[in-house]
Amino acid sequence: MTTKLISSIRIPSPHPRIYLYEITYGSDGFRVKGYLAVPQIIQQRLPGLLYLRGGIKNVGMVRVQRLVQWASQGFVVMAPFYRGNRGGEGQEDFCGEDRMDAIAAFDLLSDHEKVNPHQVHVLGFSRGGVMALLTAQARNVTSVTSWNGVTDMVLTYEERVELRRMMKRVIGGTPNKYPERYAWRTPLKQLKKLQAPVLLIHGCLDQHVSIEHAYRLEQGLLLLNKPVEAWYYPIFTHHFPMKEQQRILIEAANWMKQHDLSNVTTRGYQ
Repeated sequence: MTTKLISSIRIPSPHPRIYLYEITYGSDGFRVKGYLAVPQIIQQRLPGLLYLRGGIKNVGMVRVQRLVQWASQGFVVMAPFYRGNRGGEGQEDFCGEDRMDAIAAFDLLSDHEKVNPHQVHVLGFSRGGVMALLTAQARNVTSVTSWNGVTDMVLTYEERVELRRMMKRVIGGTPNKYPERYAWRTPLKQLKKLQAPVLLIHGCLDQHVSIEHAYRLEQGLLLLNKPVEAWYYPIFTHHFPMKEQQRILIEAANWMKQHDLSNVTTRGYQ
């Protein structure tokens, strides 16, 4: 699939050797906005990283500083805002049709002139965990990382009472009334389609996305003999302390760089 880059405007970057752009690209007939961070490294090709934000609308919006942290590890980083945000067309529907914004962004990143197409990784934070897994089920990604990521939409509905009104409005009802709509948004239901190695990073005291989300994904992957590594942190919540977050980010970047599709002979999809 060819994804169209509609516009790319360079904007101020907090890092002198990382160029930052606000981009507009085509997704499912909509113009969607996002950021692109490109390290100025004299190297023909770099690994790519698709960073998938959490939240909805302005809650959990992409932070430039986080992109720069990843780009400083030598990744070309793309982070979509999702449809309907920051001047983009359409309307978010919480891991429904807006999953196409992540998939289209992955295609665009894979085709970038600075990106090694054999090393395009996907990272999802919080709600972005679902988006990352859905992307990895639809595309041949090099690896997928879920950082305090949602994996089960029904569990989110049960745990996050304050989100129920939004979820009923966006998804169209409750899990009891429309179980198929929640199942469609739950990547645990389609783990056979997931071929990429998975890294789970999760704080055990997370009250926004409980550790149970990570446990369910890990157990499901192990049952299918799929590659998964879990890093659990007993005293961390949804947002890790800054110093520890940076240390773990570097470790995760190094984990990603161990994987390369050019070394994989077969990776089939069911």
